[in-house]
Amino acid sequence: MFIWFAATSVVLVAIVFRSPMIDYRTVVLGALLPLLEALLGGPRLLHSVVGAVGIMGLVMLATRNRRLLRRRALGVPIGLMCHLVLDGSFTRTDVFWWPISGTAFASGQIPELSHWGASLVLELVGIAVAVWAYRLFDLQDPAKRQRLRDDGRLELPA
Repeated sequence: MFIWFAATSVVLVAIVFRSPMIDYRTVVLGALLPLLEALLGGPRLLHSVVGAVGIMGLVMLATRNRRLLRRRALGVPIGLMCHLVLDGSFTRTDVFWWPISGTAFASGQIPELSHWGASLVLELVGIAVAVWAYRLFDLQDPAKRQRLRDDGRLELPA
């Protein structure tokens, strides 16, 4: 469950945004945050589009006139949005559109735990994506790994 969300989110954001300045550490954080809702017994704010958009708004307001902090913090809501796509939250109206579809939280477990078999397969796919990304971003180079560790940045291939 973890590698699928982390590796796939990084690759998707890198391919879509093509920005060498995104802090991919915060993208991973945002992609993994909704998993914490398993501790609450079911999907809550972090599995809804309203939650992701609301957090994006908070980041934008809280980081006015602080570009570096904004650039880093924007990875969290972007990662959250990646998670919504990668776990299929959008297939459950009561989860994805909370509170628009009703103010009560959805019953049942978070989507990742409600389909264990598929989650295990996706985790294996995530491992393959991680290996591919390691090569794609040339992370066998110690300097590039250090840059990812220190700054959260990846060197994108041409």
